[in-house]
Amino acid sequence: MTKPKKILVTGTAGFIGFHTAMRLLGKGFEVVGADSFNAYYPTVLKEARSEILRKQKGFTEKKLNLADRSAVESLLKEFDFTLVCHLAAQAGVRYSLSNPHAYEESNMMAFLNILELARHGSIKRLVYASSSSVYGGNTKIPFSESDRVDSPISLYAATKKANELMAHCYTHLYSIQTVGLRFFTVYGPWGRPDMAMWLFTEAILAGKNIKVFNYGKMRRDFTFIEDIVGGIEGAMFSDKLDPYEVFNLGNHRSEELMDVISIIEKELGMSAGKDLLPLQPGDVLESYADIDKAEAKLGFSPETSISKGIPAFISWYKSHGDLVQKIREQRPRE
Repeated sequence: MTKPKKILVTGTAGFIGFHTAMRLLGKGFEVVGADSFNAYYPTVLKEARSEILRKQKGFTEKKLNLADRSAVESLLKEFDFTLVCHLAAQAGVRYSLSNPHAYEESNMMAFLNILELARHGSIKRLVYASSSSVYGGNTKIPFSESDRVDSPISLYAATKKANELMAHCYTHLYSIQTVGLRFFTVYGPWGRPDMAMWLFTEAILAGKNIKVFNYGKMRRDFTFIEDIVGGIEGAMFSDKLDPYEVFNLGNHRSEELMDVISIIEKELGMSAGKDLLPLQPGDVLESYADIDKAEAKLGFSPETSISKGIPAFISWYKSHGDLVQKIREQRPRE
């Protein structure tokens, strides 16, 4: 694909969007970053990420709600994009149980507005975030893009599957090339404070018990952020893609949750007290990505094991004590 000068990346105040924008800016692209800075988790972290982006040459920030049709249309009038990387979304499986309308707005209406931007603009390719959650309760391991994904077990997963279906319609009707990326559990520096890696680290350092669901009998395909961004790059620029594509982006390893906890304990030099709890509604027992397709078409090649990735996250966490404290103070008390 011909590399554009200016790229729209949504969700740049978020974890994956921030790292993606930084990678693109470092390679000389101009990035327009759109984000609503919603308060799903403490906004002080989003502001800290964005402050770094604002200092980069070639970055333009647009603070807007992508569910606002007129706001998205204003982007079309102001900029001439040929490539969009849509990473903004309402994340979280458990949060969808108590806040379902946030997913309708951020994951459905916002995505429709992005598709319409692509339809009425000069967009040659739309790359967007899907999720490994679409595999639902599948028991076939590893998960392959050819597996059926019509049995989601959370509203979050349902919205992500709906995004893939919506993208298919727009590819078919309007010849917009769409590339969906099913992210598996992503972690690393500047990660989300609602994710297990952060929550475990924070609790252990504070001398509090960690919550271990399904009594620790869970497995996850933990994927380091730099590896994920490499896959996103491939999705944005590869010449090998069909008009409609969906890819798994994972580490092609399924890690025992208790092994992850052990590495965190070792890095912190502290043992974790554990509250062993039942499986939560919407959670799956195991995730494991088949990445053969992504390797062949995107040149995707994850290299970071949890033995390297977890220490990298904890090193970042320890070196950002002031920010971590602000996040802790901004988080609602349980």
